Amino acid sequence: MRHRKSGRKFGRNSAHRKAMFRNMVTSLLEHGGIRTTVAKAKELRRFVEPTITQSLRVQDIVAKAEGERTPEEKARLVHAMRMAGRYVHDRAVLRRLFYDLGPALKGRPGGYTRIVKLGRRVGDGAPMARIELVDLPPASEG
Repeated sequence: MRHRKSGRKFGRNSAHRKAMFRNMVTSLLEHGGIRTTVAKAKELRRFVEPTITQSLRVQDIVAKAEGERTPEEKARLVHAMRMAGRYVHDRAVLRRLFYDLGPALKGRPGGYTRIVKLGRRVGDGAPMARIELVDLPPASEG
């Protein structure tokens, strides 16, 4: 019995699983949505939502000009970016998370992702889904 054992294993060892979800979080935040299996999409929410919440907790600091931030606020911002950086392995995507996605999702109390079921995959019949960010702003150039 799997009582009190959270998280799916997907037939991978822990290092492979962690790397897979880090890559998926980065891709989801970069592109706004990705196509994957339903099970992976449901499990991905456990990593994406707290990462987005990290950026929302410091939006009051991000909104200030860099010269106006106190040393404590700078430290809070750096800490939040490092915590989010555990799952986002691209600096441009991390910056987009804090400076573009954060302000767009600021008033939203959770539920930052949507899963849309797409049917079955041709090769093996696995149920497929698209996981995407809700209230997504257009991607900024640069």
